[in-house]
Amino acid sequence: MSAARLASEMDTRTGLPVVGMVGGGQLARMTHQAAIALGQSLRVLASSPEDGAALVAADVQYGDHTDLAALRTFAKGCDVVTFDHEHVPTEAVRELAASGVVVHPGADALVYAQDKRAMRERLSALGAPAPRWRPISSAEDLRAFGDEVGWPVVAKAVRGGYDGRGVWMLSPDDPLPPGVELIAEERVALRRELAVQVARSPFGQVAAYPVVETVQRDGICVEVLAPAPDLLPARAVAAQQLAIDIATALGVVGMLAVELFEVDGGLIVNELAMRPHNSGHWTIEGARTSQFEQHLRAVLDYPMGGTALTAPAVVMANVLGGQPGGISIDERLHHLFATDPGAKVHLYGKQVRPGRKIGHVTVLGDDMDEVRARAARAARWLQEGE
Repeated sequence: MSAARLASEMDTRTGLPVVGMVGGGQLARMTHQAAIALGQSLRVLASSPEDGAALVAADVQYGDHTDLAALRTFAKGCDVVTFDHEHVPTEAVRELAASGVVVHPGADALVYAQDKRAMRERLSALGAPAPRWRPISSAEDLRAFGDEVGWPVVAKAVRGGYDGRGVWMLSPDDPLPPGVELIAEERVALRRELAVQVARSPFGQVAAYPVVETVQRDGICVEVLAPAPDLLPARAVAAQQLAIDIATALGVVGMLAVELFEVDGGLIVNELAMRPHNSGHWTIEGARTSQFEQHLRAVLDYPMGGTALTAPAVVMANVLGGQPGGISIDERLHHLFATDPGAKVHLYGKQVRPGRKIGHVTVLGDDMDEVRARAARAARWLQEGE
């Protein structure tokens, strides 16, 4: 009997719903861990047995997330289907829903995390704060926009970009990236980057997490500080309300991460993600309910869990792959835990490549500077072994 069939029968015996997650990466891996406490075994559609979630979950099917037939087969027997990335074609999501599959978030919401032009148009219609922007189809379009808002400008791929990919800083004489549909945004003078996550259920219940500061390096988030240090209380409330308003207006079901720029005049929306998000990994130890459990609660229409911090200061530092060689990761863990028993490590089961996110470390405490230093030291040690 296959693992998938056995898991399905076990779910039937327990009387618990079956949640299917399209995508087998680290987000599905950590959602699977959260599902266990709810009595479930998450069903995962992975692309390879080497995917992080496929290495740990019992109920795994394999297929391409762009293949509608594979998606239909995967969805059979699922009470709800959700995602660990935004790359499932919008029309495939729509087709699943039309055939009777419960999909959260639905295509009408998910498109705003998939298509940056659609996102900007919708947020503009809602009156959400945004940088000046424009669709770009030629060098002349780019030059006219840059002359209007100032150079350089930020060009973004309308679809498919993530972790700094699909984003270019362009000057007047730079060529447009070939074969890519683009929007251009003004480069704003930001103080720092913030993020706020909110969960929303089909019933319409919402739960907002504390606003965090995200620190980026080379287009990759390297650390998250919770709560965002020295953020004015009124601005924190405004950020949470903005995320709630967006989730409600777009009809999001599940987790929504709203990435923000803090500028002199307030807040500007940068990006949206409709799934668990890197800016919320700290919630596993640092909040009363992790973002992964909250996502499951939301798509199952369970009441939301508490979002309060479990410590005054929480820092999550991403662990990036280092250069080959050095002591093994097992030895690095051994030394880290001996040095800092309070550090919590999550490894994603990925093959190590320089600069690739292979895990994260979370540290809790009373003093943000001290906690931040411990998290950075732990992540650097796991990356470099030094």
